[in-house]
Amino acid sequence: MAIMLTERAAREIRHILESEKMSADTYVRVGVKGGGCSGFTYTLDLTDTKGERDEVFEAHGVNILCDPKSYLYLDGTTVDFRDEIQGRGFVFNNPNATHSCGCGSSFAT
Repeated sequence: MAIMLTERAAREIRHILESEKMSADTYVRVGVKGGGCSGFTYTLDLTDTKGERDEVFEAHGVNILCDPKSYLYLDGTTVDFRDEIQGRGFVFNNPNATHSCGCGSSFAT
């Protein structure tokens, strides 16, 4: 499987790269770290550095990286972007999560 971006998420990331004058070769690093109300918190960063063991994906012209430990929890995840009355930001649709917090920024497996 893989980690995917919706077209909306990819468009927002490309917009951020352009507005920050970053290279189109910049990677989006998707990961998890311990914490949050459910046990793990999603991370999303921009980087020019690819780790030796990183998983590499491409979606809608955006390069995605994920470290091997995070990939165990994120395989099959789709990242979307929402701009709604309730909030604006990236949303993770993770089929591996057995429980998510109310705000959607943390999960448990």
